Amino acid sequence: MKDFLDQQIKVHLKRLNPWWETGKLDFPAAGLRPRAYLGQVLALLSDESLHRAVVLLGPRRVGKTILIQHLIGELLRRGISGQCCAYVEMDHPLLHGQTLESLIAQIEQATPQGQGLRFLFFDEIQSHKDWEKHLKPLVDHRPDLRLLVSGSAAAALKRQSTESGAGRFTDFLLPPLTFDEYLSLREEPSEIEEGENTAGDAPQHGRYRVRDLARLNSQFADYINYGGYPELALSDTVRGNPVRFVKSDIVEKVLLRDLPQLYGIQDIQELNALFTLLAFNTAEEVSLEQISQRSGVGKPTIQRYIEYLESAFLIRRVFRVDQDGRRYQRSRSFKVYLTNPAMFAGLFGARSADDAEFGHLVETAIFAQRFHTSARLNYARWGKRDYEVDLVESSQGLRPTGALEIKWSDRNAQRPEELRGLIRFARQNALPEVWATTRGVFSNTEVEGVRIYQWPAAVMAYHDGVNAVNSAGQLSL
Repeated sequence: MKDFLDQQIKVHLKRLNPWWETGKLDFPAAGLRPRAYLGQVLALLSDESLHRAVVLLGPRRVGKTILIQHLIGELLRRGISGQCCAYVEMDHPLLHGQTLESLIAQIEQATPQGQGLRFLFFDEIQSHKDWEKHLKPLVDHRPDLRLLVSGSAAAALKRQSTESGAGRFTDFLLPPLTFDEYLSLREEPSEIEEGENTAGDAPQHGRYRVRDLARLNSQFADYINYGGYPELALSDTVRGNPVRFVKSDIVEKVLLRDLPQLYGIQDIQELNALFTLLAFNTAEEVSLEQISQRSGVGKPTIQRYIEYLESAFLIRRVFRVDQDGRRYQRSRSFKVYLTNPAMFAGLFGARSADDAEFGHLVETAIFAQRFHTSARLNYARWGKRDYEVDLVESSQGLRPTGALEIKWSDRNAQRPEELRGLIRFARQNALPEVWATTRGVFSNTEVEGVRIYQWPAAVMAYHDGVNAVNSAGQLSL
């Protein structure tokens, strides 16, 4: 039986890394606008004081491989030799059975002019058995290497990184496109930019110039239906069949391949049915009892499935707090959100801005801008009259620091006193200002000593996305 020859592997590696000879990024990605997180990942990778490998996590199809190509392009632009940068697709058949050590040795033999620090990128690392065990000694004993690994099986990478890479690996979650990223990628000009807001009174720390609010809302609706994935944002062909792209290429691969391999799930149809049910109820309050009765699946199994779906970055639970911002000890209810609103369109078809479900998709989109930050997000509901606040942000000490009511309507801009739950929560927790969204109105009013800023939901989503990137995960209302 013939085995792969080292020469074949070297030829393959040279084909993957044309910049070894040209010194330029010869990939289609070179002409694409990079993700907004490029600088943050590059800073982690370049920081000599960390002595850690970067584990690039994220859902399928959010642009991890393209980000790696942009990282290489930026290193080349900064004067790093092309022979000091290497990209390896670990799932290629030629590389099966190869160790990280042997691949590095072949890279070094093929690039004798590479001197000083080497930047190595191993994509689809989950294809390499026990990758974390092989990566640790490289971090410990090769200070001349800067290592980044990435892969599609996000749940597996996260668990293996956490269990085996303590002190040696730094996880970086690449989220779906934020609204501001989506606007920057599209060819059509954005209808919003940073600058003095001329449409109404707004707080000092977050002013935006909106040229055409109706058009911005149309762009926001497109983002909700198609915007979370770069391919959907950029390709009219892919956008023409979002069901095939999202359901077949993303959801089913996670449910049929990633999670079963990692957790030994036997009943894939049962898991798929649960995910579909939760996706359809995005932004709704649910309970394990309700789901069990509806699906006929036991609560312990449902709990396990939900944890799996969260680990794959498909959904996120948000838990209930009381009027003081404290978690209920025995609460059995929670809200569930898709981490990317475009999944809804991919599963159930696109929705227009006037459809009944669109308000829940707006809420999902605003939460999605914040899920990848370190903010503690909850919702509040309390009292016999069921006072509610859609989003409560808390400090590390669990003290409420912000509150937001998410509406896709302008009613409360004319009647802010009807935001009773928001006002009561603010007074109870001494919040001097709170927020609410509208469909198309800016408003700045005071009710019972509480300042209420109301912005169009599209502007709020843009603001949250900008903050999430600029503050490196520390987002504030």
